[in-house]
Amino acid sequence: MISVLSLVFSNSKYLLLSIIIFSTMLVGLLILSEYVFLEPYVIGHVPSGSEFGFILIVTISALSALVLPMNIFRINILKRSKQKMGDGIFGSIIGAAAGACSCGPVGFAVISTFGSVGATATAFLTNYEIPIRIIAIGILSITYFTTIKSLKIECKFDPNS
Repeated sequence: MISVLSLVFSNSKYLLLSIIIFSTMLVGLLILSEYVFLEPYVIGHVPSGSEFGFILIVTISALSALVLPMNIFRINILKRSKQKMGDGIFGSIIGAAAGACSCGPVGFAVISTFGSVGATATAFLTNYEIPIRIIAIGILSITYFTTIKSLKIECKFDPNS
């Protein structure tokens, strides 16, 4: 598994892409989840009792930063293989959406735009944000392991060499 990771991330393009994905998702999700505030000055705050949610956001960002570049590598190298190409991107989109569940200020915009349907959706996402994030981590983990397995098989990768 480590050899496949070193194969993908030995290319600086994929390593840079991974760093950009991680930092963008982390900062964006922390702002949306109200762990980072931008006004009147930039400050980060993890309230007591919400540490688990913070850890889940960091985990979703890290897994997405692993899965997306690996799948882009797979798509670039194995263009002839069409099966299961979208799994990594699909899992990462679900992870990002799940990470933004407790979207505080965004929730008020949804409520005012969509009325009672927006209020219901916001209440659902707020009440079930932790289980949705855990499910997203599960999907990203499965995607990670299937991508590793497919790269080993399709690239005829021998871990002993």
